[in-house]
Amino acid sequence: MLLQLASPALPVGAFAYSQGIERAVEDGLIRDADEARAWIFDVLAGPMTHWEVPLWLRMYRAVLSGDRAGFLQWNERFVASRETGEQRAEALQMGASLAVWACDLGLDVGRTLRATPGLSFTAGFAACAASSDIDENEGAVAYVWSWIENQATAAIKAVPIGQIAAQRLLLAAHAPVRDAVRTAAELDDDSLHSAAPGLAITCARHETQYSRLFRS
Repeated sequence: MLLQLASPALPVGAFAYSQGIERAVEDGLIRDADEARAWIFDVLAGPMTHWEVPLWLRMYRAVLSGDRAGFLQWNERFVASRETGEQRAEALQMGASLAVWACDLGLDVGRTLRATPGLSFTAGFAACAASSDIDENEGAVAYVWSWIENQATAAIKAVPIGQIAAQRLLLAAHAPVRDAVRTAAELDDDSLHSAAPGLAITCARHETQYSRLFRS
């Protein structure tokens, strides 16, 4: 189940979003493989480590403990933190698609996810992992890895960078991904933040980009 959740073949439409990369290319912020790597790793070390992964962990634990109210609260906070219409639409569309996938596969958590209002992909991934007895650390690593793999794919299409350059990026990401999950697990609620104004501005600008490959 863990490999299915982390697979690029998961039918949630992640491939349709670049999370700012396409606009960053248009604005000259990403011009080659090195700059793509720097962009992706900066996001990993920032909002992914200090917001998305900590919330993933809290929702995972809420499912394990049967804390439905806590799960809903953290999901609502995550959706509220999406700073642009594009980011919010991505989180909700992928969350809804994941709920359908879970139902179609007959997972016990599927109906609960379908009944969750405003389900984010982050919350759905955490719930599927917890209900499938996937180890917390392994599940969080898989969540981050699925994100970074999609970012590398977006860079291949938008910059563009070659397949080998993308593979070098992914190889270099092994340690940072583990470090991100380790750091996220140590953060208390008062230490969480999602501040990434440059990313938010770039995503907002992508919504009005004249010609684009990726969804907004």
